[in-house]
Amino acid sequence: MFTNDRRQEERTGRSGTPRLQYLQELVTRFQSTTDDEEAKEKIVANLANFAYDPYNYAFLRQLNVLELFVDCITEPNEKLVEFGVGGICNCCADPANAAIIAQCGGISLVIQCLSSPVRNTVNYAIGSLYYLCNASNKKEIVKPEVVDVMKRYAAAEAVNVSFSNLAKAFLDKHVSENNLKAK
Repeated sequence: MFTNDRRQEERTGRSGTPRLQYLQELVTRFQSTTDDEEAKEKIVANLANFAYDPYNYAFLRQLNVLELFVDCITEPNEKLVEFGVGGICNCCADPANAAIIAQCGGISLVIQCLSSPVRNTVNYAIGSLYYLCNASNKKEIVKPEVVDVMKRYAAAEAVNVSFSNLAKAFLDKHVSENNLKAK
């Protein structure tokens, strides 16, 4: 359920932690955690859960959480990659968030996630590319190698329905014959 100021106040109460402060604490904890990979995973998963709600978008931008998600995709830890691209997927339908992700090199990293051995990572990558693709970066996303991967996922309905449905939606929106003729 999406939040608004009134609902947030009801849920937080008088003595609760305000959302911005809570998110700042999570970011600070992530930045100060160096050796505990499991703790970092939990923090990024928590931040990714906050990324689905438009109420949090301004806070996430203010705290550079979108950049943190992009950084997580570069980590060797598959869980950090999964939760990082999951956070991107959760918030990139918003054009301001999508622009930040694109500006900090997130598109090429999300594309790399299409070949992940982790199913959730692939799902999040396909969903992210669906929302990230727009007129300003379409050439970067709708490249032959990406279209080929999407076509293979779309055809793999018997193997993974989720991949297939997401890839078909991506192809329908960004690569369909009508879109190609419109250029």
